[in-house]
Amino acid sequence: MTYTADKPALAPSSDELRARIPGWGADLDPKDRPAVPRERFDRAASGAHWDFPDRQPEKEPRERSIEHGMLPPVFGTSVPLRGASGALRRYAYARYSEGRAAHWLLLVLADRVDAWESHLASLATLRPDNPITQTGVLSEVRHHPLASRRGTRVDRSHTWMDPVLVAGPWALVGGTAVLAVRRVLGRGSRRRR
Repeated sequence: MTYTADKPALAPSSDELRARIPGWGADLDPKDRPAVPRERFDRAASGAHWDFPDRQPEKEPRERSIEHGMLPPVFGTSVPLRGASGALRRYAYARYSEGRAAHWLLLVLADRVDAWESHLASLATLRPDNPITQTGVLSEVRHHPLASRRGTRVDRSHTWMDPVLVAGPWALVGGTAVLAVRRVLGRGSRRRR
């Protein structure tokens, strides 16, 4: 069983492996292996004071694969789930196995949604994201722009799409803001008449 202090036993015996795999067991003699003293499992020398480690409390529900019955005894949460991206991740883990493409595609989509959520949240701060300086566009211009585009670059086939992917969301948000301001100002001028 996983997460126990006991060392798991080998499934097939040495004789079965030797009969099945040519050359298996060439290093079975302890004199041929310098790491033999470290390979011995001594429960007292391991320092483990438990049979099964104490479980970390699960304060908020964690996403877990449907293949696994429980979380590992200790787990981390560097980025807690939030917003629409968190809902997508929860759905991917609750509905699909890790062996299905839908599981991973939903997680990739959740990453993109999370990036958009972060960009939109940055607009509400005093220091919003700056797409010009933070995407490396200026370094493309300053450091050998033509020479860096020639040769065997892997990303040459999709270079045309980079401006759309980088500037597209910003243009969409800016256009939406302009339309919203026009609508608000248009209502105000109609009321005055």
